[in-house]
Amino acid sequence: MTKLQINIALDYRLDSPCALLVQLAAAATHNQTVDHCNLQLGPSDNRTVVPAHDGIGTRIWTQQSEYLTATYDARVSIDRPNPNWSNLAATPLAELPGETVCYLFNSLYCSIGAFDPLVSQQFKGLAGGALIAAMCEYLGAEMTYGSDTDNAQLSAQSSFAMRRGVCRDYAHILISMARAADIPARFVSCYAPDVLPQDFHATVEVFLEGTWHLVDPTGMATADEMAIIGIGRDATDVSFLTSFGSMQMTEQRVNVHRA
Repeated sequence: MTKLQINIALDYRLDSPCALLVQLAAAATHNQTVDHCNLQLGPSDNRTVVPAHDGIGTRIWTQQSEYLTATYDARVSIDRPNPNWSNLAATPLAELPGETVCYLFNSLYCSIGAFDPLVSQQFKGLAGGALIAAMCEYLGAEMTYGSDTDNAQLSAQSSFAMRRGVCRDYAHILISMARAADIPARFVSCYAPDVLPQDFHATVEVFLEGTWHLVDPTGMATADEMAIIGIGRDATDVSFLTSFGSMQMTEQRVNVHRA
């Protein structure tokens, strides 16, 4: 079992009063326990807590006027094994549960058609977990991790064409490739201790042998040390902060370490 200590501090200036949607808290799941947490919002601590995508984790609606401050301190216990990819078979399409079907299709940042030729040619003869492992190895060889390309509007296709990106880009590319191979794949926001530079992290879950399995295409995190915040079709569904108005960041600190 892994225990993580998570400490977050955010400060954003708002151009005008607006509503904000906050998703900072680690989710409580069957293999992840939130032992302690304290999430503070300011200057006004008005909040409405709502379920997050697919009921994993929570979001908070808040209304602020001039600025938003948020702090989150938590200790999370994780009891999740690392997948043995070579032993995981693909789930036949006709046996997929209904809730997984939306993760087979295109989403805002993940276009399947753009990756169909690559997947059919580069990974011919591979399936299931062996295919996912090969895709991650391929991205590790082809892509360069670089925060200078942190453009939140880039699609998986654009990021792959540049052969550079950050964690969200790697996640979008792997999701697109997995879906092109008829494997349900979804975006995961999480905390992990070895992410450099320390920040919110993006990884992927793929549906194999009847359940979801975590994988980090950047190689910076492992399933047994990821504290999941939320999941979605792509980054659109799990932004840590969405402002329904203009805002500017003045401070953002993320510190995650093993407890």
